[in-house]
Amino acid sequence: MLLERENELARIRAALDAAEAGDSSLLLINGPLGSGRSALLRRIPELAGDGTRVLRASAAWRERDFPFGIARQLFDHLLSGAGGAGPAERTAGAEHFSRLMDTGDRPTGTGPALEVSQAVLQGAQALLADASAERRLLILVDDLQWADGPSLRWLAHLTRRLHGLRALLVCTLADGDHRGRYPLVREVAGAAHTVLRLAPLSRDATRVLLAGPQGRPPQDALVRAVYEASRGNPLFLTAFRSALRATGRPPGGDHFGAVRELSPTVLRDRLAGHLRIQPQPVREVAVAVAALGDHSDPVLLAQLAGVDEIGFAGARRALVDAGLLARGRDVRFVHGVVRDAVDSLLTLDERERSHDDAADLLYRCGRPAEQVAGHLLAVVHPGRPWSEAVLRSAAHNALRAGRPADAARYLRRALLHHRTQDGCRARILVDLATAERALDPDACVRHVSQAVALLDTSRDRAAAVLRIPPSLLAAPSPSAVELVRQAAAGLDEPGQRDEEGADELALRLEAWLRHSGHENPVELASSVARLRRMGARPPVDSVAERELVAVLLSAGALSGRLSAAEIADTGNRILEREPATAAHAHTPLPLVMLSLFVAESVQGVASWLASEQHTRRRYATGADDVLLTAERAFVLVTQGRPAAAREHVERALVMDAGDWSEPAVMMFAAVAFELRDPALSERILERIRDRRPAGLALTATGQMLQAAVDVHFGRGRDALDTLLACGRRLETVGWRNSALLPWRPYAIGLHQRLGETDAALQLAEDELRWAREWGATTNLGRALRLKGWLLQDEGLDLLRESVEILRASSYATELARTLVVLGRRLPGGPEAEAVLREAAGIAAACGVPWLAERAELGLGSAIVPPVATLTPSERRVASLVSRGLTNQAIATELGVSSRAVEKHLTSAYRKLGVSGRRELVNALPGR
Repeated sequence: MLLERENELARIRAALDAAEAGDSSLLLINGPLGSGRSALLRRIPELAGDGTRVLRASAAWRERDFPFGIARQLFDHLLSGAGGAGPAERTAGAEHFSRLMDTGDRPTGTGPALEVSQAVLQGAQALLADASAERRLLILVDDLQWADGPSLRWLAHLTRRLHGLRALLVCTLADGDHRGRYPLVREVAGAAHTVLRLAPLSRDATRVLLAGPQGRPPQDALVRAVYEASRGNPLFLTAFRSALRATGRPPGGDHFGAVRELSPTVLRDRLAGHLRIQPQPVREVAVAVAALGDHSDPVLLAQLAGVDEIGFAGARRALVDAGLLARGRDVRFVHGVVRDAVDSLLTLDERERSHDDAADLLYRCGRPAEQVAGHLLAVVHPGRPWSEAVLRSAAHNALRAGRPADAARYLRRALLHHRTQDGCRARILVDLATAERALDPDACVRHVSQAVALLDTSRDRAAAVLRIPPSLLAAPSPSAVELVRQAAAGLDEPGQRDEEGADELALRLEAWLRHSGHENPVELASSVARLRRMGARPPVDSVAERELVAVLLSAGALSGRLSAAEIADTGNRILEREPATAAHAHTPLPLVMLSLFVAESVQGVASWLASEQHTRRRYATGADDVLLTAERAFVLVTQGRPAAAREHVERALVMDAGDWSEPAVMMFAAVAFELRDPALSERILERIRDRRPAGLALTATGQMLQAAVDVHFGRGRDALDTLLACGRRLETVGWRNSALLPWRPYAIGLHQRLGETDAALQLAEDELRWAREWGATTNLGRALRLKGWLLQDEGLDLLRESVEILRASSYATELARTLVVLGRRLPGGPEAEAVLREAAGIAAACGVPWLAERAELGLGSAIVPPVATLTPSERRVASLVSRGLTNQAIATELGVSSRAVEKHLTSAYRKLGVSGRRELVNALPGR
């Protein structure tokens, strides 16, 4: 199928008409590799019709030295009758032409040989004149650049004698081929009366090519991606189309990335075949570009290719003309498949040698370590004397940029280059462990263990062991615990504390070991006792002191042995001295954040996070990004901005699940609980369901998330059993803090729903008793509300006390909940109406429409909002719309079709008198 070649076909048709009238001509079709020259040539006989004698010949690179190869194809075609010659013509012509060709095959030179050559030329001319006497001739020659010398000499002779033949000679010539610059080729091409240069296909043509089997139109994004990747080259377009059909088109998302990754075998082999027959300078420049990469310095490319400036310019021009290099200032391949084609031309040794040479060249030119290291990764042999230092430097830079995976790759290669079991290898292993702690904790521990065996001093062994990050409420590795114990014991040996920095290392090791016992009630009590021995204001000036106090503070928060005020005071002192940096996921600092969150002291955390946004992100990894997102989401919830907090959770849900640490999971779960969003709970649960090993923090959080999902699907008894089992386990290990994992408040509500009032009241008493000891306003206010709610009319005083306490809390939604309960419990009148109106206003300001609606419904039928006329399904859909979900997302969440969602929305629009989603959101209660 020829697309967008109408102009070319019209000019060819005009040339055919002129030939019929005796005005013969040469028409030349130019274009880069894959532009469709041959396809257009094959179409021309259809235009000529039955009254034309067609002679065809295709030149081939392997037959370029076969004398008269092209001429023989043309005349054999004529003499065999395929061109339309009659029997008499064939017999006489065959004898005459055979004699001429036989003599023309002899070596030519001067004298008689030259006369024979002239006889061949004149005989061929006479034969064509006889053939065209009755019918118009159409002579087609494909790939003129590969034609043999004698045939080119004859074609040059023919182009000067076309007059009177009633013939159209059409030749194709590839751009960028070195043989296109041969004198005879240039002589034939220069005699062309008409030159057709084939332009790239347009985006519309790309759309037609990508259409499905039933003519189904392709996605606009896919059309744009394929068009830009192929630049409209028909060869690339058809290859990409076939590859996409074979592998399946990406249904959405990154079409550009998917097309960039394509490397169709047919296309790669075609490009490799073209490169294989090019002169050595052209091939060497292509290999240099493949080795050094796109956008490389032309001077460096020339040096690596071993050509001078003029030779590089010529080779580059040939590759650009052939359509393999992009036009413009930058030297880059048009697509990654070209690089694959270049690589396919090389043996493994040749490919390794090119990267080794590239690394050496870049190193001698003083290029950045990562540029050099990228080539060293492709070199298997031990490398050059400087390779190890370059790889370590590159790893350091990658870690600073937050790319631990790249750093680990560099360091693994450095280990291959350094086989000696000595201190230098130990330092490489320690650096590798540092990179792997964000990727593979088990490998991190393994490599630290190997490094410790090669280190001489206790101080060095302790520093190496501390590269293993603390477990941060996760299940610690037994081998890691043993390594840290051995390192701590080594520092306790006589004389070891005399070394500079040994005391700091000992404190950090103590912090690590104490936190490894966070699921042991005895260890928790010991840690709290250690903190109390440090005084009312524990020292937090050094990094080691802050790490130890952070761990001890966490033990007090988990066990509830410290009050919220004590935790807030010490935790904020740590934050005041801790530099605001994004890279803290592998330090004990998240424990401080979590402790401050449960103590309801978030102002310092908010300021710290705001300062972090303005600092340079050094050493930050994916785990750091997830943790920072969780911390910001939690702060937003405490500031009464749950909708903004949800956006942060949604952002984290597309991040790598392997980067979700236990503190981050607990913070995300707290946001889901605050939003009362079971769908969000279920999505978070999916991210952690298969995590192994799962410590208590992750298990308990998962149980609470599962309970929220069970309640949503009407499995109240299952949810209650799950929460009670969770509570029993938490109590067993000494985690008494209900602010961290609020299982009791949710169990109280479920007991009441199931008619188990006594059990609910008993849990409410326990919760209130703990909340008074803990001292945080929100937890105390919530506990008072729950007990007041259970006591019915007798609980009015508790509800009023809850309101007064919560007015001092930053959790505005908790105040709104209590006001709703109090307003509904009060007998009708001005006080109840004022309380409910206040509740509706607070809920609306916080962006919690369902709570605002509950408040407004409690105000009475006289002011029932229009949304009350909606059915439960319509209200559910409208609520999801207010959270910003699309129709498809709503359908997925509710398990219905998009059509059903549209019907509910249409009905809601009609009942509320609105015309669209924006007006619907504004019409919801609290808006």
